[in-house]
Amino acid sequence: MTTMDARSGRTGDTEESPEGDLTIRQAEGNDLNDVIEIGHRTWPVIYEPIAGIDYVAMGLAKWWTSDVVAASIRRGQTLVAEVAGDVIGMVAFGTQGDHFVVWKLYVLPEHHGKGIGSQLMEAVVERARDYGHARITVAYPDGNSYAERFHRAHGFVESHREPSGSGLPDTIWMVRELGPADEVSAGAAGEVT
Repeated sequence: MTTMDARSGRTGDTEESPEGDLTIRQAEGNDLNDVIEIGHRTWPVIYEPIAGIDYVAMGLAKWWTSDVVAASIRRGQTLVAEVAGDVIGMVAFGTQGDHFVVWKLYVLPEHHGKGIGSQLMEAVVERARDYGHARITVAYPDGNSYAERFHRAHGFVESHREPSGSGLPDTIWMVRELGPADEVSAGAAGEVT
């Protein structure tokens, strides 16, 4: 649905939550700093205990820079979750070969457990279908139990693991097949991302 948010004056594709206060929409250039902040606030909390501070610093420098995030927004491959004009979650997606891949899905820690990650995932599932893909792929570092539970609850199954080397956790790849009657209950597992 295309709407205009009266609070921000922004237009775009949106989905409102049953509560009516959460909007999932296409990210715009004005969202750049908010999306980067999500990475900088979530990565230390999630990945420092798993892989250490150096891994967090490397990831932020590689995947959460203005150039990287702006490119994803310009390509139309980033959606944001917004409440009362504040961006509190994001999902970035794209293709790798023939695969539709969810590259990032993060919600600010103080908003966990409210179904926001689930709504972002379902919005990206719809994008994958719109683009004609029959499956979605995700990856996360071994040890990220939040990601594992979240993706399993949303119909993903492990497809393979890649060793990361240098003492870093393996990368676990998961897939979700998108059949015509794809009805995974997003709320069934609770919010973990």
